[in-house]
Amino acid sequence: MVDDGELRYLRRCVELAAEALGKGDEPFGSVLVAADGTILAEDHNRVASGDQTRHPEFELARWAAANMTPEQRAEATVYTSGEHCPMCAAAHAWVGLGRIVYACSSEQLVGWLAELGVPAPPVRPLPVQEVAPGVVVEGPVPELAEPVRELHRRFHTGRTGR
Repeated sequence: MVDDGELRYLRRCVELAAEALGKGDEPFGSVLVAADGTILAEDHNRVASGDQTRHPEFELARWAAANMTPEQRAEATVYTSGEHCPMCAAAHAWVGLGRIVYACSSEQLVGWLAELGVPAPPVRPLPVQEVAPGVVVEGPVPELAEPVRELHRRFHTGRTGR
């Protein structure tokens, strides 16, 4: 169960997703938080550049590998607006990051995109635990579903401005 402190981090992820949308990018945002609650790094999607690997979860895994000890990584939490894709889940597990807390699941996102008539992605949207079974995962968080859904609706209908 996500407490109020964790909800604060997830709300920041939604803000970062909105920032990405405002820049014409897909609305995803993530925050890396140390065991003591300190925000260490944050990012949003940057795939509009043409590099489809520029997901925030992947960037945070790279940042953690370069800047944290294995012990610090294992104790950290990645908060994110959407459940990690298989690429990001693998990166998360390979660098030994701790738990993942997401606002909306891949299953929710797939449903929303289908309703909008968006073609399926080239990679199957598997749950994190199918890719990285040792990672502790929490989510979705129902009170954030509608704001995240609205960001995706705006992106896919061309309404990216605030």
